[in-house]
Amino acid sequence: MSDAVRDVIYRYPPEARDGVLALRRLIFDVARGLPEIGPLDETLKWGQPAYLPRTPRTGSTLRAGLHKDAQFALFAHCQTTIISSYARAFPGWDRLDGNRAVLFDAPGQIEPERLSYLVRHALTYHLRNPNGPKRISTGTALERQG
Repeated sequence: MSDAVRDVIYRYPPEARDGVLALRRLIFDVARGLPEIGPLDETLKWGQPAYLPRTPRTGSTLRAGLHKDAQFALFAHCQTTIISSYARAFPGWDRLDGNRAVLFDAPGQIEPERLSYLVRHALTYHLRNPNGPKRISTGTALERQG
């Protein structure tokens, strides 16, 4: 873990810090079981710890950090199907923030077996979806024309 990532995580309140560290362990554990993605990079994006396969066009970034409606959250790119696929696979199991995050109020709410599905989906997203994230329609007249 880089000093920058460590500094951010250790500034979080204790519940959030412990939860983000548990999510970090889960992400790295899942990544070790996916040799096709190569090494995983840990950086800061939007001021939060972020995890992405180093090999381009392999996976989609996951972030772990504070959330306004929870102690902490696991975030995915909102223009992907990562959270929506997870929600369909496990309907009603977790509190979600739309198509962008799974919310937690305590580290004990992290269910590794279930969340591994989401992490695998994110880290292999572009391997399974070679055309990349699906564009989300805004319903404008230009989109309807063409």
